Amino acid sequence: MAVYDLEEQEKLDSLKSWWKTYGTLVIVAIAVFIAGIAGMQAWNYYQRQQVEQAAELYASLLQVKGSDDTRKIDAAAGLLMQGFPGSGYASRAALISARASFDAGDMQTTRSRLQWVLDNSKEDELKDLVRLRLAGILLDERKHNEALQLLEVKHGESFDGLYADLKGDILSAAGKPAEARIAYQSGLDKMAKNSTYYNIVQMKLDSLQQAKQEEQGKR
Repeated sequence: MAVYDLEEQEKLDSLKSWWKTYGTLVIVAIAVFIAGIAGMQAWNYYQRQQVEQAAELYASLLQVKGSDDTRKIDAAAGLLMQGFPGSGYASRAALISARASFDAGDMQTTRSRLQWVLDNSKEDELKDLVRLRLAGILLDERKHNEALQLLEVKHGESFDGLYADLKGDILSAAGKPAEARIAYQSGLDKMAKNSTYYNIVQMKLDSLQQAKQEEQGKR
């Protein structure tokens, strides 16, 4: 019995010694772990709140969207863009604002909103679409080089045909029919033959081919 008591005392002394050495570290580790869990829960709650607030603002924007009141639309979109720039709601709000500004003839605001999406959106497909729209506006403004530079940015394969088609439009407008024909043909090669766009691009290419033949016939 005495031997047993001695062994128990040695174990107890050893445990006390270990705790004296590492006890503080254990307490700190436990505290950090608990704080981490609490922090994660707080962050998740904050994120949910952010999403809910952004959704409410977006719903408000949709309500004024049909009013054709550009100022109200722009103001509602601005709240989302400033308060929740990283959310998908903000990017879509910017597009709605861009469309309203375009319909109102305000090209400066239209370009600004589209550029905002390019600078802030995390959705590659959305940015690919915005580049098309922005390049189209630059084409209308005869800023051919800027428009072409936008279309040279790497984009998803699903946009290859549309990018090539718009590139053909820009080159044609810039007085470069030979390069435009190449772009249109590239667009056709990347489009489904049963698509509406395919027939439109084919008509553009045929028109340039005919113009080329007529020009050659005059020589």
